[in-house]
Amino acid sequence: MTTLSALQRTLAAEHAAVHVYGALGAQTSSSATPALFAAVSAAYAEHRSRRDVLTRAIADLGATPVAAAPSYVLPERLGTPEAVNRAARGLEEGCAATYAYLVANSVGERRRWAVEALTNAAVRGLVFRGTPEMFPGADEFADR
Repeated sequence: MTTLSALQRTLAAEHAAVHVYGALGAQTSSSATPALFAAVSAAYAEHRSRRDVLTRAIADLGATPVAAAPSYVLPERLGTPEAVNRAARGLEEGCAATYAYLVANSVGERRRWAVEALTNAAVRGLVFRGTPEMFPGADEFADR
């Protein structure tokens, strides 16, 4: 895998994240669930920013950045704050995995940026989880 293809894959994931966070934002309320609304809004802004950085990085390499898909599958049954939290947590876990892939396929400053993005996704996932996992990555302990 080349760095360019890893960047394209990461950009595709960010396109999806921006789209899904837009839908999640529509399911929150600044008056009824202000903390959730703020967390979703902040995540949306961060993913838009990362999408733009990735787009520029790919263009700077002389390639055409992958376009956003015409549509994305949205999580089902988003009518409760718990469902929005669960969907956002899953989204951040997916983004963290994608950034881990970029870390593995990049070097230098780009790798440092990917490590920072991976760390930020993990922390945002924690915001939506509410409590840290005792043993992150160990599926047998995921419920603790």
